[in-house]
Amino acid sequence: MPDFLLQLDRHLFYFINHDLSNAFFDWIMPWMRNPKFWVPLYVFIIAFCVYRYKKQGAILVLMLALAAGFADFTSASLIKKTVQRARPCRDVITSQTVISRVPCGTGYSFPSTHATDHFAMAAFLCLAFFRKWKWIGIAVIFWASIICFAQVYVGVHFPVDVTAGAIYGGLVGWLFFAGFKKWQPDFVP
Repeated sequence: MPDFLLQLDRHLFYFINHDLSNAFFDWIMPWMRNPKFWVPLYVFIIAFCVYRYKKQGAILVLMLALAAGFADFTSASLIKKTVQRARPCRDVITSQTVISRVPCGTGYSFPSTHATDHFAMAAFLCLAFFRKWKWIGIAVIFWASIICFAQVYVGVHFPVDVTAGAIYGGLVGWLFFAGFKKWQPDFVP
């Protein structure tokens, strides 16, 4: 990574991790990044899709799960192991000052797998339902963005990690939705 981008990334990390620090964020952001916190939402999405769209809904849920699974696998097992960027809590510079609000985590930092997975789901859901319900696009992008912000705030990822994860996840979500539409061309929300 070019030195100017690395320095900008560290400065943005410090701003989010330190300067935006407050008691409410300290309480809520660890929850926002915890996948277990979102289980009720995942259950609602599955139930809504299957109840409302029957067989097509089940296929939609399957493709959504495959998008998230593919994003997760490629991000965590392929890209991270190739890039091998240290997390902020292990970075030579930022580890000195990072406020760790959750344990550092294992593995590497780039890209954020949380960002990749959630933006894959957000892009897929946005494409599936935006025509009928415009607010869904805004809601799912906001949801995935909160998770990305939380990753930086709690000290486990740099801003570039979550940005790259969001872009890659969005691409994965788009590709899997295109596959779903090819398989189910008559799907209308």
